[in-house]
Formats: sequence, structure tokens, C-alpha cells
Amino acid sequence: MTWHHLLQQVRDAGHYTTDGEAEHVLDAVLAALGSQLTGDERRDLQAVLPDRASAVFSSRTPLPRPVAAPALVETVATALNTTPLRARWDVTSVLFALTDLTGERLTSRILTQLPRGYALLFGRADLTTAA
Repeated sequence: MTWHHLLQQVRDAGHYTTDGEAEHVLDAVLAALGSQLTGDERRDLQAVLPDRASAVFSSRTPLPRPVAAPALVETVATALNTTPLRARWDVTSVLFALTDLTGERLTSRILTQLPRGYALLFGRADLTTAA
């Protein structure tokens, strides 16, 4: 997938009016996600991202432990100077578009590395196993 195709998917998913708006959101979410993932999942996501997206994603050093989904949304809200509600829309728009790149298997692996709550941001049900 090319950068332009990914950008168009984000623009369509988020109903953004310009490529510039979609790009600004895409950059903020990729940077925030880049601070969350480590190991094989980080490497494998970098490998499927278009070069420009991969550079933004990999520009962040991963945190020792990923933050909860609401904290990621708050990080994006701060980066975009917007409300948490709008940032949740933005995060979901980007992560949903990324699932076309990552496919079912890599998306599932990424979600196992992240705290509960991220599945909803990827457009998936957030199910837990009964004890």
C-alpha cells in the first residue's frame, strides 16, 4: 500500500475534508502508536507501513509499558489540540485504516501486546475470557 492510499483510507474513514487534515491526524496517531509497541509486532508493523508512515511510527521510542487506551487518546488530543472525544474519532479512523495493512493475524498480535480497551479503537469487539 502506498502513502497516498493509506492517506485516502484515513480521509474516508474519518470523513476529513482535506488530505492535509487526514495527514495531520495520521501523523499524530502513528507517532502515539509508535510509543506503545515493541518487539516483533513493532517490527512487523513497520514492515507493512508505507515508508513515510513507517518513519513517523518509528520516530518514537517505545515506553517500558504501553499506556491504557484512554491515555493514548489523550496523547493524541494534546498533539492535535482537540477534545478527547474528537481524538477518539481520529485514533479510531487511523487504526481502522491500518487494519487493511496489518491483516487479521498481525492486528490480533498487536492487540495482545496492548492493554484492554485498544480493540475498540481498532474497530473490534473488546471481549475478555471468563475466569
